[in-house]
Formats: sequence, C-alpha cells, structure tokens
Amino acid sequence: LQAMSDNEQDWLALKPQEPSPSQCCGSGCKPCIYDVYEKELAQWERAKAMQDKSLLLGKKEQSSNSELNPDTFTAFSVSSVEQLTEDTYQYKFELPGNSSLRLSLGQHIVLRGVVNGLEVQRAYTPISPRNAEGYFEVLIKCYEAGLMSQYVKTWKRGDVVFWRGPFGGFPYQPNKHGELLLLASGTGLAPMIPILQSITDDEEDETFVTLVGCFPTFDKIYLKSLLQDLARYWNIRIYYVLSQETSLDKLPWSYQENTYTGRLNEDLMKTIVNSCRRKPFVLICGSSAFNEDMSRYLKAAGIEENSCFVF
Repeated sequence: LQAMSDNEQDWLALKPQEPSPSQCCGSGCKPCIYDVYEKELAQWERAKAMQDKSLLLGKKEQSSNSELNPDTFTAFSVSSVEQLTEDTYQYKFELPGNSSLRLSLGQHIVLRGVVNGLEVQRAYTPISPRNAEGYFEVLIKCYEAGLMSQYVKTWKRGDVVFWRGPFGGFPYQPNKHGELLLLASGTGLAPMIPILQSITDDEEDETFVTLVGCFPTFDKIYLKSLLQDLARYWNIRIYYVLSQETSLDKLPWSYQENTYTGRLNEDLMKTIVNSCRRKPFVLICGSSAFNEDMSRYLKAAGIEENSCFVF
C-alpha cells in the first residue's frame, strides 16, 4: 500500500473531530455542538476540494476576547466561589470593563469541562440581573458521581473556564400576561430569578407573580435573602414546598404561612392555581420527571399546554 501522502496527512490532521455524546448538553441549543461540527466539516471539505487551507482560517475553537458567542467557547475568569448549601455553589465570573452578558430572560449558557480526558458540556442559566455590569453569576449543583461536578468542584478564584452561548430563553414581555406562575425545583430556580428581577425593576410592569420553589428541606432553599426581598413587592408571592420536612414548627415564623410540607401534587397544584388572582401563564423548570409531573397536574387544574413554557 502506498503510504499516505504528506498532503493527505496534513488535511486529515485539520479535519474536525465529531463530537462525543458527552459533549452535547441536551438542552436544544441552536447551534448545537453537532451543528457546529457539520458546519466545520462542510468548510473543511470545501477547503480540501480546492486545496486551499486559507479557507479554514475562520475556524476558531476558543476565543479570549471575552465576548460570549454561540459558536465558539470564550474564556472567563472565576472571581468568587460561594457555597450556598452542602452541594450547591454560586460562582461569579468577571466580564471585562463594565460589559454585560446582555442575555434575554431565562437564557442559558453552555460550560465545557474536561474530566479524565473526556470532554463534557452542560447548560446553566445565569442568575445575575440582565443588566449586571462587569460580572455574571451561575448557580451550580454538584452531584457525587457527576462528571461535570468533579470539574466544577476544583474551581477557585482566578481559574479560567470556557462558556458559549446564549441559547433558549423565554420571550417575556411586560404586562403581556396577567399573572405568571413559576414552578421551580432546586436549581430550576435559576431562570426564574432574572424574570422576577426584571418585573420588580420595571415600575410599569404590573404582572402578578406566584413562585413555587420545591426543595427537600428548609436548609436547602437557595438564595433565601434575595427571595425574601422579592416577596416584599406588592405583586409577588412566594411559596415553598419541602418534600422532606414533616412539620412547619421548626421553621422561622415568617416562612410558616407560605410553606407546604410533602410534595407538590395534584391537589396542592389546584389550590395554588385557584389562589392566583388571574388565570396564570406557567413557567416550569426542574428535572424532566418534575416537568412532566407539573404539566400533568396543571392539566388537571385546567391549565392548557399553550399556557405553559418549559425551560
């Protein structure tokens, strides 16, 4: 067999690598990592057919200009790490100058990590206000066996990590809905926070909001002081559903009247929907099992699918 020519080897070395399943975060990003691969492959094939490597110069895997980009990963520096509960952390990242991420509401960004030589990607929603300047913040829950969690747990101040995006989001418009019902489980709270803040920051926005946060115990409720501040607004109510608490007696009195023990089930959903001041438009964010359960309970409570949005 004739040895492969140097030219052929050069071109093979430049051929884009097909992503492995661990590199897809599964959140329906546009472009998905597979879309980026298809685009790069087509570019490579065109360049090879024309034997012109200059056609590949547009290919950038990483960028360091600190402008978030959906196609390429950009480096951001960790500026602080705060542990919120035993397994959940709030990370703050620097933005150059006084720039802002300029995300639309509820948009997520994708993190890339490498663990034991395996590249992993996961989607997270920044919880910082949309107009936050010079920084953004992300809430991350670390799991014992999670690949990305192993990587995230090593972060300290000054470390550089790579993000791309933004993707998704909820096309929120002030006063479009009479009432929003936000159903969040655990870190599913993340996309709800910027929406709540945009409503409280806008004096013209008179949307009523009912947020239902589902957590295992009182100690595992994230961002308590922020949520307490938001609940002081005339148009915002916040309820907590604590699946592993058996009694409300040990809770601070300020939480007792708006907290339920057990799970958010069909009966409780009907009670909450009926207590809404207007027929709500519902936003849901949690695990896929949580999202499916909520959709089912909402249907039983008379809320149609076209009145729901799932993150």
